[in-house]
Amino acid sequence: MQMINDNASLAQLLERLALSPWIAVDTEADSLHAYPEKICLIQISHAGGDELVDPLAGVDLGPLWKSFEGRELIMHGSDYDLRMFRRCHEFAPSKIFDTMIAARILGETVFGLSALVEKHLQVTLEKGPQKMNWALRPLPSRMEVYARNDTHYLKPLYDLLKGELVSRGREQWAAQTCQQLIVDCSRPEEPDLDREWRVKGTDRLSPRAQAIVRELYYWREKEARKSNRPPFFILSHDSITRLAESCEKGEIDLSALTPRFSDRRRGGVRTAIEKALELKPSDWPRLKRIPSRYPSRQELDRFDELKKQRDELAQGLGIDPTMVATKSGLLALASETADLQAELLPWQRQLLQSAPSRPPEPL
Repeated sequence: MQMINDNASLAQLLERLALSPWIAVDTEADSLHAYPEKICLIQISHAGGDELVDPLAGVDLGPLWKSFEGRELIMHGSDYDLRMFRRCHEFAPSKIFDTMIAARILGETVFGLSALVEKHLQVTLEKGPQKMNWALRPLPSRMEVYARNDTHYLKPLYDLLKGELVSRGREQWAAQTCQQLIVDCSRPEEPDLDREWRVKGTDRLSPRAQAIVRELYYWREKEARKSNRPPFFILSHDSITRLAESCEKGEIDLSALTPRFSDRRRGGVRTAIEKALELKPSDWPRLKRIPSRYPSRQELDRFDELKKQRDELAQGLGIDPTMVATKSGLLALASETADLQAELLPWQRQLLQSAPSRPPEPL
């Protein structure tokens, strides 16, 4: 089947989707090959077949997102896809059924798509080219087959998992968890300017060395966007911290750079380091400490009780304990001040409602 790469073929797809009682969706991006990453392929399965939509072809995808509104989208491991929908196309679905979430709520311990398809549908999927460049055009036939398989089996998997959820009284558990995932993944990402440049190993460096890290980080960001390459291909985190350590005394040492580094980029690195070294101490980075509220002894004791209760409850249900309540959720239950509505979903609160009442406020 031909890839949908023009407005006319997209319009025909929308007609087919309107007639279908269900829609399954997945995406492929180019995070290993471009920067910033983008959606390179949208896989859609429906009652009439499997489709591939090319977002790189200049097609107006607005009508596609519009057609998804009010529909339940069947997806698998959808958190990354949902974030890419919002980031690249400012779209958030109104409802999803995530087969990974459903499988976990049913107690599956191996919940990748291939494993679930093999177990429940007796079909072995090719492990395939997950790390290939999905921006390639034309798309090689092997990659096209792999992409179609990502949604082809979602509806029969949905039918099996949904039936099991209903029979075990867990349908609302999955629905609430999926709905919260949409909310979490649709929030605008506000950059934290005090932290976004802090690569691994930064916190052990001196303030002056951290200033070098900060300048190198933002130089790397610009270079990555200019060359359309992921930042780690330009300069690794480890190289940034080694450069900062070797140059913080004022002598510029570029020995951490590999021989493949071009003269132009070496000049850019040198300029960034020089800019950092010229800063006054008052302009060096200072990490803003967020005041922490440490739990009381009573709260810690209650947390231990709740954790034991949660683990016993999860064992009886045959599911991962973190599906019942995460550590942060348990700490909220143990706290005198936390907002339980924000920490636990209704089905989780209902399961844990037999927990001992929270301790009174200390005198």
